[in-house]
Amino acid sequence: MFRVVSFVILLAVLVPQGVAAQLYQVGQVVIEGNRRVESRYIKSALNISEGQTVSATDIDQGLRNIYATGRFDNVTAETVTAGERVNLVYRVTERPLLREVVFVGNHEIDNDKLSTIINAKSIDFFRPQVLAPAIKKIKQAYVLEGFYATEVVPQVDINDRNEVTLTLDIEEGERVFVTSIRFEGNTVFSEKELKKKLFSKEKWFLSFITERGAYKEDMLLADRDVITDQYYNQGYIKVQVKKPITTLLADKESMEVLFEIEEGEQFRIGEVDVQGDLLGSKEEMLAGLTLRSGEVFSRKVLRENMKQLNDLYADEGYAFVNVSPVTDVDPFLQQINIVLNVERGVRVSIGRISVAGNTRTRDKVVRREMRLTEGDFYSASKMKNSRRRINNLGFFEEVNLTTSRGVDDAHMDVEIDVQEKATGSFSVGAGFSSADGLLFQGSVSQDNFLGRALRFDLSAALGGSSTTYRLGLLDPYFLDKHIAFGGDLYNTEREWSDFTRKTTGGDVKLGVPLTETMRSFFIYRFEKKDIFDVDDDAPRSITEQKGKHTLSSFTASLSRNTTDYRPDPTRGNISELSIEYAGLGGTEKFIKYIADHRYFYPLPWGLVFSAHGQVGYIQEMGGQDSPLDERFFLGGMNSLRGFESREVGPYEIDDDGEIYFYGGNKEAYFNLEVAFPLVKAMKMKGLVFFDTGNSWDKDQEFFSDMRYSAGVGMAWNSPMGPLRFAWGRNLDPEDYEETSVFDFSVGKMF
Repeated sequence: MFRVVSFVILLAVLVPQGVAAQLYQVGQVVIEGNRRVESRYIKSALNISEGQTVSATDIDQGLRNIYATGRFDNVTAETVTAGERVNLVYRVTERPLLREVVFVGNHEIDNDKLSTIINAKSIDFFRPQVLAPAIKKIKQAYVLEGFYATEVVPQVDINDRNEVTLTLDIEEGERVFVTSIRFEGNTVFSEKELKKKLFSKEKWFLSFITERGAYKEDMLLADRDVITDQYYNQGYIKVQVKKPITTLLADKESMEVLFEIEEGEQFRIGEVDVQGDLLGSKEEMLAGLTLRSGEVFSRKVLRENMKQLNDLYADEGYAFVNVSPVTDVDPFLQQINIVLNVERGVRVSIGRISVAGNTRTRDKVVRREMRLTEGDFYSASKMKNSRRRINNLGFFEEVNLTTSRGVDDAHMDVEIDVQEKATGSFSVGAGFSSADGLLFQGSVSQDNFLGRALRFDLSAALGGSSTTYRLGLLDPYFLDKHIAFGGDLYNTEREWSDFTRKTTGGDVKLGVPLTETMRSFFIYRFEKKDIFDVDDDAPRSITEQKGKHTLSSFTASLSRNTTDYRPDPTRGNISELSIEYAGLGGTEKFIKYIADHRYFYPLPWGLVFSAHGQVGYIQEMGGQDSPLDERFFLGGMNSLRGFESREVGPYEIDDDGEIYFYGGNKEAYFNLEVAFPLVKAMKMKGLVFFDTGNSWDKDQEFFSDMRYSAGVGMAWNSPMGPLRFAWGRNLDPEDYEETSVFDFSVGKMF
C-alpha cells in the first residue's frame, strides 16, 4: 500500500498540473507477477482496456481497484511509451494462499463449529488482518459456553509454494460454574420455586461429572423469559424482569447471578367473548372454554384455549383456521377483557395422498394405516393419529406427513415420506443365556415379508438344554381386511433338572380390531406332549405327569394399547386379559386366566418409568391336576430378576435335601423399572428395577409370602439380536437361594 500511495504522491509533486491532466491512449495492458490469480480477473478489476483513453487519475484508480480485491500484498504501475500509445504495466505481489486452518487444543467446541464461527471457508488468500477478528470470535464463542479464560495463539506457516497453514492453538481454561443464583423483588414466588423453573442451575458436588451449573450466557437470557412467563401465568402482566446481573469472582471459575424483578399488580379475567366464524352458537363455544370471568389471568391457559379452538376447527376440515386474541387491559379494575377472533377460512378436503421413500414396503401397507382417505374433510387429529399408526408398524426409521395445496385452495394433498429400516434378519450363529446355556441357532425372520407386512419366522435353535424348530406366518390384513390371520408349527424339547418335555404342535390365530386402541385375539392350539426322564426321587406332583399327553385348547384375549411408540414405548398403557380353555378333546383339561398390565411414563433427562404387573390362575377341571408344563414357574429374566429361573413357587424337599419345584396354580408378580439412556446413538439403555411376586399351590392364598428383589440391568437391540443383562439381589433369600443372580442373554432366543 505504501508503494501505491508513493506513486500517487510522485505524480502530484513531480508532474506539472497540465501534464498530470494529460490523456493517454492505451496500447496494451500487461499484468506481471501473478501466479494463481488469472490476468483476466485482474484486468476486470482494473476496468481499463486496450484502446481506451485514460488519465493519470484513471491509472491510479486501477491500482486501487486491484489492491481492493484483497489478493495482493503489493501493486505498482508503470507506463511504457509505444509509438503514439502507452502500454500500462501492472506488477503485483500475491498474498499467500490460505491452504488450511487447523485447530489444536479444543475439546468443548468441535472443529466444524469453530470453522463456521470464523467463516474459514470464505478466506482464500491469507491476510494478517483476519487474525484478530477470528480470535475475538472464538473467545466470544467460548464465553457463551462458560469459558472466560480461553486463550488463542496463532501460528502461521508459509511453504515454498507460498501457501499458508494457519494453526490456532486454543487453551480453553476452566469452565465457569454458577455458584449462586439470587432474586430481588420477588414476593409471589419463593426463591426455591423460581430456581426450579430455570434452565440455569447452581453448581453441586457432582458438577465435575454432570456439568450441572455450567454457565451459559444464552441459557441465562432464556431464564429471563422463563421467569416472566411464570408471572404471566399468575396474572402479573406488568412484571419486569431486568437483564441478569452476572459477577465473575476472582477465581475466574465462579459466577454469581442476580435477577431483579418488579412484579406489579395481579390481573384477573374480565369479560370473555368469541367472535368471527363460529361453528355453533356463541354460548356453546364459550362453554367449551376454560377461561372464566373473575379467575386469575394466565397466559398459559389462554394459549391452551386458543389451541383448543384451533383443533376444534381443524378437525372439521378448516385446516387454515386462525384464532387471534384481542385483549383490553383495565388498569383500574385490574382486569383483562379477552376476545378470541376466529377466521376459519375455507373448508379443506383431502386431495391426492402419495407415498414416497418406501423401497420395499408396498404403498397399500402404508395407506391402510391412514385415518383419512382422499375426499375426506381434513382433520388434524386424524392426521396425527395416521402418523402414529404408520410409525407403530416398526418398518421405518422416520415417518413424516407433509401437506401442500391441491388443485385449488379447497383441496390439500398429503405426502407420506418414510425412510425404510431393516425389518428382517438372517442369522446363523450362537447365543447364550443363563437359563439355557449355549445355543446354536439359525433363523430367517421378517416382520415385513414381501413388503406386505406379513410376519414370517423360520427358525431353529439347538442348545445344551433345549431344542426348538419353528415356522410361523401372520397376515395382519388378511384378504385386505383389517383382520389378522396366521399360525405356527413348532417342535420343542426342553430339559429341566427333574424332567424333560418334548412338544410337537401348532396354532391358528385370528385377530379382530374393536377400536383404534383395542383388539381381540383368538387362538386354537393343538399339541402332542411327552414328559419323560422324570427324576426317580421327584414328588408325586411331578411323577404323575409322566407320559404322553394331548392338548387341544382355545384362547380368547382382549388387549388395549395406548402407547406412543409400540416398538419402544415411553408413555401410555398396555393391558391384556386372556382366557384359555383346554378341553376341546385331548387329555389335558383346565382353564387358565391371565391379566397383564404395563404402564409407561416419561421422566426428565430421557428417563422412562414403567410398572408391570401380571396375575394368573389355573382352574382345574374333571378332577385332574393342572398340567405340569402349564403351571406358573417364576424367577429369571422375564418375571422375577434376582432369582434363579423357575425357582420361585411351590416346592418339595426329598429325604436327601433335594429341592423339586413343581409350579403353582396361581401367580402374581410386579416389576417397577426406570430406564435411562446409556448410548443414545445405539439405543442402549440402562435399568434400575424392583421386582416382587410369587406363585402358589391351589391350597395357598394369593399374595402370601411375597418375594422381593432389586437390581440393575441393561437392554440393547444389537446387530446380533436382543442383548439383555440383569443383576438382581434377593432381598430376603431362603437358605437354599443365592443372595444375588446375574442373568443375561445374547442372540435371538426362540
